[in-house]
Amino acid sequence: MTLKVGIAGLGTVGAGVVSLLRANASVISARAGRPVEVVAVSARDRGKDRGVALDGLRWHEDPVALAADNDLDAVVEVMGGAEGPARALVEASLEAGKPVVTANKALIATHGAALAALSGRTGAALAYEAAVAGGIPVIKAIREGLAGNKLSRVAGILNGTCNYILTEMRVQGLPFDTVLAEAQRLGYAEADPSFDIDGVDAAHKLAILAALAFGRPVDLSALHIEGIRHVSALDIALAGELGYRIKLLGIASREAAGVAARVHPCMVPVGSPLAAVEGVFNAVLAEGDAVGRVVLQGRGAGAGPTASAVVADLVDLARGRHTPVWGAAEPMDTAPPMPMERHVGSYYMRLMVLDQPGVIADVTGILRDAAISLDSMLQRGRAPGEAVPVVLVTHECEERRMSEALSRIEALPSVVEKPAVIRIETL
Repeated sequence: MTLKVGIAGLGTVGAGVVSLLRANASVISARAGRPVEVVAVSARDRGKDRGVALDGLRWHEDPVALAADNDLDAVVEVMGGAEGPARALVEASLEAGKPVVTANKALIATHGAALAALSGRTGAALAYEAAVAGGIPVIKAIREGLAGNKLSRVAGILNGTCNYILTEMRVQGLPFDTVLAEAQRLGYAEADPSFDIDGVDAAHKLAILAALAFGRPVDLSALHIEGIRHVSALDIALAGELGYRIKLLGIASREAAGVAARVHPCMVPVGSPLAAVEGVFNAVLAEGDAVGRVVLQGRGAGAGPTASAVVADLVDLARGRHTPVWGAAEPMDTAPPMPMERHVGSYYMRLMVLDQPGVIADVTGILRDAAISLDSMLQRGRAPGEAVPVVLVTHECEERRMSEALSRIEALPSVVEKPAVIRIETL
């Protein structure tokens, strides 16, 4: 018997799902054990050309009406947004006992705990492989493939727009604003890119991964979030001299003080598998006690990769495979979130200082008072009386101590601009 599907949202992803189900119908049917067919849709504009034939499909003006369509076996939500019609449709479908497949990371990150409880109560599956890292099957890998492991860390490059910008800044030696404009021209960045470049998109995805990895309710508010607006071409070049590349990473780890979850620019060694991930590609790294380190890499967005993930979830539904939303019926980890001030790590710090006697002694004195030791120092050129860059790399120290030291360093009359500080991660 055919699995009859309704799709809410016919943008790039929704149209991609329709196209993929038709193009690979025989393969999908064989793997699902029965045909999977779109029979109903909902979108704002009926007349828009989406590059896929919609003849013969039922059209619902109100997407929430899909939840009440008795001829549907499952609903696909690809409208986006944490509130409004997307949330209303998913809640109504689950309440009606109708399985939902969604690509909506904002919805899952914001309301995942409540939606998981609703799914558990009604028995309707909530599948969201497409919500994280596009076509990379990271949800299934962590929730099912690594189910026998205690995971200590999950981390990754979770936003293709930021990775493209940082890659082009390094390869071309261009400033952030120039590369951002080019990314917008090519369609890699939105007209308003803040959701991506301020780290919010990556944070949504990391919140989901952290919930999966540590068997705890999804909690977006517990994340520390920084974007890439202040990463300069100079810092990228200096990172290269030191043997690092700068990446925007999402990192969730189990520490002695609790579970840490953070999104921010990082320097990673050039030999790290994440350092080699370039352009719009995503990558996710997981570490388990039995399996060790696993790295998954691929395209994190776009019609094909995201549709691939949606269809994978539909195949599971067709086969009757239903895993609890977070991999377990009840939360397994009650460790508190660890505040960012408790983070321990090494730091890259670039100062623009007046080239005059005593400057370095002032800076190192402040670091000494904060019990922060130096691993290395790099100074380029001499320009007496003018500003020159000085790079300091620290040994491991607590974030709280580094923050206090930075406040004192920034106040020095010889420091002419806000210090650039990037955390170092040896992934």
